[in-house]
This record gives sequence, C-alpha cells and structure tokens, in this order.
Amino acid sequence: MAYKMLVLDLDDTLLTDDYKISERNKARLMEAQEKGIYVVLASGRPTQAMQQYAEELKLAKYGSYIISYNGAIITDIKNNMVIFEQTLTQEEIHELHDYSKDNQLHILTYKDNQIVSDTESEFIDVEKKLTGLPINKVNCFKSEMNQSAVKCILLDDPIRLKNFEPKLKEAKQHLSVAISKPYFLEVMPKGIDKAASIQRLASKLNIKQEEVIAVGNAGNDLTMVEYAGLGVWVDNVTPELRDRADIIVSSNNEDGVAEVVEKYILK
Repeated sequence: MAYKMLVLDLDDTLLTDDYKISERNKARLMEAQEKGIYVVLASGRPTQAMQQYAEELKLAKYGSYIISYNGAIITDIKNNMVIFEQTLTQEEIHELHDYSKDNQLHILTYKDNQIVSDTESEFIDVEKKLTGLPINKVNCFKSEMNQSAVKCILLDDPIRLKNFEPKLKEAKQHLSVAISKPYFLEVMPKGIDKAASIQRLASKLNIKQEEVIAVGNAGNDLTMVEYAGLGVWVDNVTPELRDRADIIVSSNNEDGVAEVVEKYILK
C-alpha cells in the first residue's frame, strides 16, 4: 500500500517523555514529507501548544495541517487558517461543571488563550506545563464561561477518574468523551474525535481511508487508530488497548514513529 498521510499523536507518542522530537523521528518525518506524505499532528492540546512542533517539522513548507483539541479544530498551517471548528455550547459547559461538582472532580476549559478553572490541582498544573498556557483561577466558573469553548477536561486521580469514564459516557451521551492522559477525561461536542477530523481532512485532500497511517498511545487516539488503513500503537500504549491496533512499534522514547516511517513509507 502506498500511504499518503501519516497522523501522529504528540504526547507519549511522537514526543519523548521530556516533550521533545527525537533526532531520528525528526529526520524520518522530514524524509517522508520530501516524498510527498502529509504529516499531520493530532492532539488533545490547544492549537497554540502544537505550533512549536509544527514549526520544527516545517509543516507549513509542505502544506500540512494540525488537528487540535482532540479533533475540535483543524488548522491549515501554511495559510494559518482554521478550516474546521466545532465547540461545546455554554449550556454544555455549565452542565459539565455541575457534574464535576456533584462528583468532586476538577474541571478546566479554555478562554482567551488561558486555562480556566475554579480549583487548584497538580493535574491542572500538568496541563499548564503541557500547553504553556497560564491558569486563570476564577471565583465563579459559570460566570466566566459565558460563551462556547472547544472542550472541557475533568481531572482527578487516575484510578478514580477511570471509574468515571463509563459513567460520564452514559450520563452525557450527547457529548464525546475520552481519556487522554490517565488523569485527563476530555469532553468534546458530539461526533468530535480525532478520527472524524482525519476523515474530514482526508476527504478534502482526496486521500482514501486505506492510505492513512495513524499512530497513538491512549484512549483519545483509539478512534483514529481504528479508522486508519494502518493503525499503530507505540509500545507504551495504555495496556487495555494493546489489541486494538494493527501493529505495535517501539515506545515514544525509542523512536517508534521513525520505525513506522522506515518500514511503511520509506521502505
């Protein structure tokens, strides 16, 4: 199969544990782009927290795209243009805030390039570190969030949060729910996930489903890994997902992405 698009999750997949692109991964991805392959970054991160990696890989030069907020936004990097966006309504955000309070969970969302929350938590601090966005700790979450937003994240201890994933999916069937990191339970508008936005982008570029490779490591990557013609986990995949991909390659710290490129694109 001649693949035309390579879609990569960032954290714990393309990036090493210290949030860097390894030299081998970078070199192979540049070679893939020289061959005309679209390298697309797909992450739960906000758009601006993905830009540095898009620049490092020169995605604008090769006319590529990034999918941010777990699929809620698709950005044309070359033209710096949002080509797709879907948001949670104000009512849905308030509804999720009520759910978080009823269940003693932390909640955050985004406004004006800031992380908005009304609590403090080590897990919210992780999101600050990942995104580089400042935290706006507000007195009244609902008053602050008087508008739509791309997603919310519910946060707590991983063991406790894992128990809430099926409960939230059942209670909020009108929304999309997925765990990204063990302490992040992400909530997006209904029908929004990485696979749906890859499909939108592939259709725009006249790329067939079987011509797509997707590489990830966690629950919010599952839809795209199952959608792609070749679905790939890196070896540090969430354990219960190991049998849900076509192949498993080396971990994020052992150049798993480069392995995919070498075996299935550069050959």
